[in-house]
Amino acid sequence: MVDIAQAAPAAVEPVLVVSKASKSFGGAPALRDVDFSLRPGEVHALIGLNGAGKSTLVSMLYGAFRPDSGTITVDGVEHGGLSPRAAKDLGIAFVPQRREIVPGLSVAENIMLGEVPTRGVVVDWKGIRRDAEAALAALDLPIDVTQPAGGLTTAEQVMIEIARASRRGGRILILDEPTAAIGGQQAEDVRALVKRLRAQGKSVIYISHHLEEIVDLADRVTVMRDGRNRLVMEHDEIETSALVRAMVGDVVVSERPENRSAPGASALRLSGVTVGHRLVGLDLEVRAGEVLGVLGPAGDGQAQLFPLLAGLMKPDAGTLDVFGTRVRFGRVRAALRSGLRAVPGARLRFGVVGGLTINENITMSSDREDRRLWMFWAAMARRAAVLRARFGVVSIAANPPVRALSGGNQQKVLLAKWLARRPRLVFLEEPTNGVDIRAKADIHAIVDELVEEGTAVLVASSDVHEVLRLADRVIVISAGRVVAERDIESTNRDELVALTVGETLS
Repeated sequence: MVDIAQAAPAAVEPVLVVSKASKSFGGAPALRDVDFSLRPGEVHALIGLNGAGKSTLVSMLYGAFRPDSGTITVDGVEHGGLSPRAAKDLGIAFVPQRREIVPGLSVAENIMLGEVPTRGVVVDWKGIRRDAEAALAALDLPIDVTQPAGGLTTAEQVMIEIARASRRGGRILILDEPTAAIGGQQAEDVRALVKRLRAQGKSVIYISHHLEEIVDLADRVTVMRDGRNRLVMEHDEIETSALVRAMVGDVVVSERPENRSAPGASALRLSGVTVGHRLVGLDLEVRAGEVLGVLGPAGDGQAQLFPLLAGLMKPDAGTLDVFGTRVRFGRVRAALRSGLRAVPGARLRFGVVGGLTINENITMSSDREDRRLWMFWAAMARRAAVLRARFGVVSIAANPPVRALSGGNQQKVLLAKWLARRPRLVFLEEPTNGVDIRAKADIHAIVDELVEEGTAVLVASSDVHEVLRLADRVIVISAGRVVAERDIESTNRDELVALTVGETLS
């Protein structure tokens, strides 16, 4: 372990060096005297809580804006800042967390976006396919370039974007949470691609909240907190406890509560629910005052639960009972009237309105329930302030658009929106997807409070650690079918991981 101020110079000359970079927005410092370096053929992980300064740092590297002070040196040439064109010309490429894929276009067309070969004024379709196949072959990616990109798995879409960046000359790749929305084998496929990039001599800045993959993948880790470097560790020195301490500055406690009360009456029952081959014959029951986890690889059968329970979709077969009353599938109004509150994992798609403010989003559900016809901004602010305090929503600006918040604060706004009235039955889909360690602990505490009050909680997740932390019981789904049900006290991480990939522990 080395402190940033004491880090010894590497034997290999860095391909990129950031020196004493600072950046403020509206007088609020986002970066303060940050140093960072990247070696050829290195995976350098950049980690920290939301708001730590990671996004600001990498945004300067790919030319989104210039530092207020400090320098960026690439291949020994010093720059006061970079434009997007200059960053591209220097081989710096950014692959964002939010996918930039055009679903209706083919894989080949997506790889060649902005650089379509032509013959005069005519598109060279054979050239598009040839060049796209070459880009995938260079990274050993066996993906059919003629298929629509919208039909790919999330992991394949990530890899397509990486291939596009690499083909455009990217030799310094910035990967922002490439495995945030995926797990299991898909995440492993993305990590394997990153290792191949390293073997080809490309340099990778890898942003992630998953410390386990950092330990496996990174040659070096830089931890940021409050806009400053806090720690640099070489691969052989990496300790997750030290990383956590450097990220949060204090101890984050997220342990299972002891001595939960015995569960009460049945709150939700699904019987024989089938959705094509994606979910087959699902039976489950969750009772008052307990958490039932539904665990499976990302995109597996548990991903069907939100549209089913929110009233957005009808299954091919099966029934839903809420507090002993049959509820019809495919009707949002019926789902809401039943008392069930379904909180989506895709928060910016289904959960919050990104362009509206915190106050507008956080009061949206309760105001509709109260049938408010007139909106008084001061009164809304007072109602929102109570919920912001209760759910721990924080922001630099007084009331910014939700899309400007960190992932953790976006998720807290979403939870506050649906849980403000303390519902008796809640479904949570991937409740801590894309949030940092501290926000995850806060969200776990919110779930604990719900359960203590007698709420029945159904959690669908691809995160084994989260299920072990939250659930009293767990149902494991693999290839759309239930393969096991366990009391959480009688299982462990290794068994659950094995079950999700269709294996059993000997």
